[in-house]
Amino acid sequence: MRRHYLFIILLLLLSPNYILAQELSATVTIQSNKVDNQVDPKIFIQLQTQLRDFINQRKWALDAFGNEEKIECSFFITIESVLSPGVYDAKLSILSSRPVFNANYTTPVLNMQDPNFTFKYQLSQPIEFNENKVQGTDPLEANLTATIAFYINIILGLDYDSFSLKGGAPYFNKALNIVYNAPEAAGINGWKSFDGQRNRFILIDNLTKSGMEKIHEAIYTYYRDGVDQMSTKFDIGRDMVLNALITMQEVQEENTNTMVVPILMQGKYTEIVGIFENANKPMKKQLLNTLSAIDLTNLNKYKEKLE
Repeated sequence: MRRHYLFIILLLLLSPNYILAQELSATVTIQSNKVDNQVDPKIFIQLQTQLRDFINQRKWALDAFGNEEKIECSFFITIESVLSPGVYDAKLSILSSRPVFNANYTTPVLNMQDPNFTFKYQLSQPIEFNENKVQGTDPLEANLTATIAFYINIILGLDYDSFSLKGGAPYFNKALNIVYNAPEAAGINGWKSFDGQRNRFILIDNLTKSGMEKIHEAIYTYYRDGVDQMSTKFDIGRDMVLNALITMQEVQEENTNTMVVPILMQGKYTEIVGIFENANKPMKKQLLNTLSAIDLTNLNKYKEKLE
């Protein structure tokens, strides 16, 4: 299992044919309707296959993952326009989830959209990434894999954080390295602090800078101390989920422009309603007060179900 380093080393030494599963079970979907009259559809069919293999077949983590431990995730790319032959402006949506202990469902972890995804791709172009040479030889080609690799490390970091306190730090640092060495060229956005109010720089800054330790505590508390306990200790698990949400509120209030709290709350509505629908009135009142600070967009929907 993950993080059992000594056991894995022994298996490798004693069993030469032992094969470690890669870490991700990803789907990749490319929506190209807006440019179908300008581009050969074969290009995006090939790109979709290459990206899926790039994500699923490359080893990204330090630990060994069993097949049942693979992280379920999806990458949805919407091609918005053709900027020049082989160069595309796109939007990227990323989702990931993890299983709940002793339960038959998964809990959402990451659910976000990145509107700044410009890249170059042509038929038969290799999909390559070198974390020691993020910029590659062509910045627009490199931006394709640099962006995907960045979000893979965000997925891994959040997943590890959900199983062990601050366990995601190595992967957040890898994502930070990609930001520091990101491709630079006209039309490439999302890597700099001034590229809008929500971008990759701000996201990884939120996850790595000093003073944001509470967000990692909240992630661990929500998942490991919270939802993972509910099959056997439901009330305790629910209390811990509320504590995690209150911690997120503290992070939001201490860092008013934080990007990470809204992202963590994306896609949580159904789960949170299910957890608290039978709670007592004081707990529901406290929950709604907290949600008014961290998930204002869905507050009215929460009130309909919980008041």
